[in-house]
Amino acid sequence: MCEKATNVEAIFNENVFTMGKMKERLPKKVYAEVKNVIEHGGELSPATADVVAKAMKDWAVEMGATHYTHWFQPLTGITAEKHDSFVTNPDAEGHMLMEFSGKELIKGEPDASSFPSGGLRATFEARGYTAWDCTSPAFIKKDATGAILCIPTAFCSYKGEALDKKTPLLRSLEALSEQALRIVRLFGNTKATRVTASVGPEQEYFLVDRELYLQRKDLIYAGRTLFGAPAPKGQEMDDHYFGVIKERIGSYMKDLNEELWKLGISAKTQHNEVAPAQHELAPIFNTANIAVDHNQLVMETMKKVAKRHGLACLLHEKPFAGVNGSGKHDNWSICTDDGINMLDPGDTPNQNIQFLLVLACIIKAVDIHADLLRQSASNVGNDHRLGANEAPPAIISMFLGEQLEDVVKQLIETGEAASCKEGERLYTGVSTLPDLQKDATDRNRTSPFAFTGNKFEFRMVGSSDSIASPNTTLNAIVAEAFCEAADLLEKADDFDVAVHDLIKEYLTEHQRIIFNGNGYAEEWVAEAERRGLPNIKSMVDSVKSLTTEKSVKLFEKFHIFTKAELESRAEILYETYAKAINIEALTMIDMAGKQLIPSVISYTTKLATSISAVRDACPEADVSAQTELLIETSSLLAESKKALEALKAATAKAAAMEEGENQAKAYHEQVMPAMSALRAPLDKLEMMVDKELWPIPSYGDLTFEV
Repeated sequence: MCEKATNVEAIFNENVFTMGKMKERLPKKVYAEVKNVIEHGGELSPATADVVAKAMKDWAVEMGATHYTHWFQPLTGITAEKHDSFVTNPDAEGHMLMEFSGKELIKGEPDASSFPSGGLRATFEARGYTAWDCTSPAFIKKDATGAILCIPTAFCSYKGEALDKKTPLLRSLEALSEQALRIVRLFGNTKATRVTASVGPEQEYFLVDRELYLQRKDLIYAGRTLFGAPAPKGQEMDDHYFGVIKERIGSYMKDLNEELWKLGISAKTQHNEVAPAQHELAPIFNTANIAVDHNQLVMETMKKVAKRHGLACLLHEKPFAGVNGSGKHDNWSICTDDGINMLDPGDTPNQNIQFLLVLACIIKAVDIHADLLRQSASNVGNDHRLGANEAPPAIISMFLGEQLEDVVKQLIETGEAASCKEGERLYTGVSTLPDLQKDATDRNRTSPFAFTGNKFEFRMVGSSDSIASPNTTLNAIVAEAFCEAADLLEKADDFDVAVHDLIKEYLTEHQRIIFNGNGYAEEWVAEAERRGLPNIKSMVDSVKSLTTEKSVKLFEKFHIFTKAELESRAEILYETYAKAINIEALTMIDMAGKQLIPSVISYTTKLATSISAVRDACPEADVSAQTELLIETSSLLAESKKALEALKAATAKAAAMEEGENQAKAYHEQVMPAMSALRAPLDKLEMMVDKELWPIPSYGDLTFEV
């Protein structure tokens, strides 16, 4: 019997205090004031805040909530929450009262010293503030703790420094809007009052059986397998990608969708990804701020729902060696509030001067700040993925496609684009199938930053990472390019001539960043070097781009980061890298010393006993095969023990160093190679040791037993 279909319309936004619910519950004047602040900025009056708080509390209580929290995104990369109940002192007759004031709605006070601050806060300086972000709606989370009203907030220190990922994002959105409005005004648009960055992040993830997951310390502590020989079958048959979804996974996806829809997250696409046990979910576009909040909830909900189904959700960028890792393609576009997508080229992009100026500005921005854009997609796990066969290379380049590349070439060579390539008809050759209109250009899966019709797809972002940082950077660098263009064009005597000249100038000076070819090819590495493009291969090497004179000037100009805030983030990133690799190294030491090497010793003992037993029973028997196996196993065992001691030494040396860049480099340049040296012989031994003796589930167990 088929299960009754979910009524999506009935449950969508069920747990969200939407604008519609506000309109129903607030007096007209109060609602108008709230709407105006959301759309144009400003502060709510204390009286209005009290009315909003009461309405929000009443709705939350009706939904079963007893507590509320200021939900924020510290520099840990995940979310944080401290729950406060609505309960106040009982009245004279002993009746419990539930209250929530405007002051409590607008401001919270978590301990700022217990979160990463990169030196912005001393341990004894505990005060920090959370401030209500009214542009992102409040919502109800329901789990074992009950129903909790979650109020999205920004998080800052007592002195006003941003201690979170939301505050710089909101600052960057304001900067982008202000500078983009200058561009649209140049082309006669007087209706638009703001420009918004819209984002649609595609989320890739792995699902494995939870019982098997709990048998692997590396998955528990590090989120990825630190040991593991390849399974006999991986992704080489290309049969998992878009394949039939297994019932257990389908049940999980159904539950996940329903949970997300209740939170107002428009989960749209679901499918199997390339690697076995890998899948993807993609939402509909939303404003960047809400998209960031929603993506944090997506990752959190994926893990929570997985437990219900006896599964574990792995968001690490490379949980398994030898098969594709997971990314989070960040689809980014910019739209005016009167409905114009500034990245829509139209039917004749060669004649769309506003689009060409916007495109030229973005090309300039990406070229100038390629190092910064690369850094924004850097994290510990992504170092294992970037440059592999499923991810773009570490070299930033832009894919425009044949149509736009042709237009750009014409503009560079002659200053005019007289024509543009058009899509042709695709003839299927089957009478019962329709002929299709082809797009004017193909797609390029190897490009880190690809134009895909009316948006750019930033493909480098890691699956476990917050999308706040890459979008903050994108907004900032494009705002700078718009600002510089507007400064010139607003003073031009002849706008038409000036804009044509500026487009040609930008395209000519920054064409090196455009590359439509195979980003995986070795030839591209050499070509990129010839062009002078940076090739930043690791997270550790990317961090310094945050504090260059160029970056500080950019972020301070638009009040997105101060120099101190940038330096703090650099310090946090170095510390994060060192701590993450230290955890991985200690986990490897623990697994190798307590599980894997003892199992190999048991196996060699079993072999030696077998050889002796056979010789005793039949002295003439040929035991050369067992002897060769014992020699080979013992040799790899000795290699493993030596590598284990080397890893212990390298880890201890790095851990003893002062925190900062040098320590992070030591973990990257000394500890990581030592980890690889330990893994190599033990992965070989996994293929030799009796499976009943091998103490951890294999790749085949993990990726095919779901």
